[in-house]
Amino acid sequence: MNEKIINKLEILAESAKYDVSCSSSGATRRNKNKGIGSASKSGICHTFTADGRCVSLLKIMLTNYCMFDCAYCINRQSNDIPRAGFTPRELADLTIEFYRRNYIEGLFISSGIVRSPDHTMERMIRVVKILRTEHHFNGYIHMKAIPGASDELINQAGLLVDRMSVNLEIPTEENLKLLAPDKDHKSIYQPMRQIHQNLLENIEDRKKFKSTPKFVPAGQSTQMIIGATDESDKQILQLTAKLYKRPSMKRVYYSGFVPVNGYDKRLPVVQDVPRVRENRLYQADWLLRFYDFNVDEIVNDRYPDLDLTVDPKLSWAIRNPQFFPVDINRDSYQKILRVPGIGVKSAKLIVMARRHRQLTFEALKRIGVVLKRAQFFIICHDMKKFKILDSSAEYIKLSLQDTPLLEDKAIYQPQQLVMGW
Repeated sequence: MNEKIINKLEILAESAKYDVSCSSSGATRRNKNKGIGSASKSGICHTFTADGRCVSLLKIMLTNYCMFDCAYCINRQSNDIPRAGFTPRELADLTIEFYRRNYIEGLFISSGIVRSPDHTMERMIRVVKILRTEHHFNGYIHMKAIPGASDELINQAGLLVDRMSVNLEIPTEENLKLLAPDKDHKSIYQPMRQIHQNLLENIEDRKKFKSTPKFVPAGQSTQMIIGATDESDKQILQLTAKLYKRPSMKRVYYSGFVPVNGYDKRLPVVQDVPRVRENRLYQADWLLRFYDFNVDEIVNDRYPDLDLTVDPKLSWAIRNPQFFPVDINRDSYQKILRVPGIGVKSAKLIVMARRHRQLTFEALKRIGVVLKRAQFFIICHDMKKFKILDSSAEYIKLSLQDTPLLEDKAIYQPQQLVMGW
């Protein structure tokens, strides 16, 4: 690897680090003939930097030159920063060289927008075509779709990559126009809709013809910047819930605002990246997806923002004492799942285990329930009284806030701060 390529790599990897929407695969691609690499549904092994960013893939930009001047972006046109750009062949060859050295298992490719969205998208597609057709690379590839690119190019890309993402960046149109005058939600939602529609059509085509190539088998994702504008958590989670109504939307990522352009007066003056708020949004996102909560239960007109001192599941439980106690040995799976300290895996094990015997505190501990939290909200076989009757909401919050938890700990990603409930 020559010095010129190494210099480009340093610049463009640094430019790509603020995009967090690349951390899961969810696709299977088997090695064919004499090709190299493979992708697995179980996902690529990920590592995280100290600030919680995913660095498991070769996460890189094709170029950090950009014709747009978004206030929150380090690569904005008006910034005086080192600029570089790979040719499609340089980036494809670099990816293969890294793969053969066992540095990576896949590629996340994004780009600044140069000349036009179509021109940029064509160059990114060229990278992937070289990898797939010339190097016969079957590993995981995630591509950032460029807002404003033609439907035809979106279709071409979707047949080559495993996942595509189109970042919303700012949750509301008004604030997006304030910070990124060159962008609008219409141009962002269009490729999202195109990916969704093509994916549904591809599923139907594959039912008829098994030889039909898969279209973005790992679906799509998006990212929102948190803290750069004044949206409430309620607004953010309402938008998230709408996005998840599309089966193709696999993950919504929340990126705490990093003040890389402190000179821009449109941006807030912040001392620290809002990591705790970002963490709470990921936890609330998990409640929406796997715990059967709706947005109004987590945030509403009375509580428009998440409580930063405790996780959203505990916050809901404290605000709704009428729901408790939950009888571990009698109540439904859905009710048990809402108990703080009990995750999806633990709830399923409880329902299975109680068929054979009455569950005690000791049995719940062996199952993996976080009793320090759950004890305030449950009754079980050897429990003489319901603790929440003797415990104020304030006492519970003080007892449990900022406590590292174990419940379903493996599922909370990509941020290091995220804890189980």
